[in-house]
This record gives sequence, C-alpha cells and structure tokens, in this order.
Amino acid sequence: MNTVLSKSLSAFGAVLALAAAAVSGPVLGPVLAQPAPPLRFAGTIEKVDGDVITVRPLEGGGQFDVELDKKLVVFGVSKGTLVDLKTGAFVGVGAMPQADGSQRAIQITVFAESQRGLGEGFRPWDRASGGTMTNATIDTTVAGVDGQSLRVKYKDGEQRILVPQDVTILAYAPGERAELKVGAHLVVPAIKRKLDGSLGADRINVGRGGVIPR
Repeated sequence: MNTVLSKSLSAFGAVLALAAAAVSGPVLGPVLAQPAPPLRFAGTIEKVDGDVITVRPLEGGGQFDVELDKKLVVFGVSKGTLVDLKTGAFVGVGAMPQADGSQRAIQITVFAESQRGLGEGFRPWDRASGGTMTNATIDTTVAGVDGQSLRVKYKDGEQRILVPQDVTILAYAPGERAELKVGAHLVVPAIKRKLDGSLGADRINVGRGGVIPR
C-alpha cells in the first residue's frame, strides 16, 4: 500500500470515529445518567397494591407510589421506657450540647440487635438546630435526681448523655411486611430513585401502638 493511500484511509477512519461518537453520545447519555441521591421521609400509607404502596408525606403535599423491594426489611417502632436503656444496648441519641460538654437527650432510639453498628459515631443532628446525634453502645448508666446519666461509647470516642424524665424513647424490633397496611405510619430511611423516575425502598420503619416514627 502506497503512502498516499495509507494516509487517505487513516483520515477516513478518523472521520468515521468522530461520526460514531457524535451519534452515540446522545444515546448513551441517559443510560449513563446516575439516579438522584436517596431521600428520607415520613408518611402515612394511603393504599396498598401488591408490591406498591401509596404514601402521603407527614409534611403534606401530594401522595406518591413506592415500590417495595423483594428483600424489603421492616422494623417495628414502639414507645420505649427508661428500662430499655440498659448497659450494652446500641442506641441513637438526638441531643443538645450542654456547657459542661455533656449532651442532653431529646430523643433516644433503642435499636434492634440486628441494627447494631448502624451509623455508629458522633455528628450533627439535622432535626434540631445545633443538635447532635450519637449512635453508640451504652457503657454505663447511673440514676440521678434529674434523670439518668449514660456514658455511651463508639469507635474512637464516647459521650456523656443526660436523660431527662420527659425524653422520648423509641424501641426498634424486627417487623413484618404485613404491617404495611392502609393507615400505618412509616419512615423510609433511604428512598431510591430509579432511572425510570419511579421510587423504591428496601427498608421501612413502621409505627406500632400509635407511634408516628420520624
């Protein structure tokens, strides 16, 4: 093959490559698009149709459908008591920082054993301005005049938690898919937005005994 013909074929090949890229770009775009970040929301079930539930958010607004994953995990959320705050329990504490460095609890969630380690650590709490969230294991508990005092430990740290008498305590336990019925209050910790725009969930926390989980 002579040099001129070789250069001509190379140039033609380059033109074909550019044309292919121009055609494939718009087609591949939607396929490569990533779904929006998951959202957490609380609501009430309005309708159940097989693997799809229709939910109305507690904050108001229109209802929407959520497809339940085949391997959906359900946790029941009940009202807890101070007795549930035992040494060794894994808890989530929403609190306000105090001047002495301790945290005054507003809400305490006692997790099921299968949830141990979930979100472990200390961080800001978005449900209270200036609030904190500590997911940790109760190391010690001491009764006091103004309520209990807990020392909780997590990887690389610990916190002292003041537990007032009026604190809200919620207890988690393994639940059943059958609890997802009309009128049930629930929280979807991480709703999934699919590529086709529909919504899905692989975990739901459902209220028991009148509890409205948030």
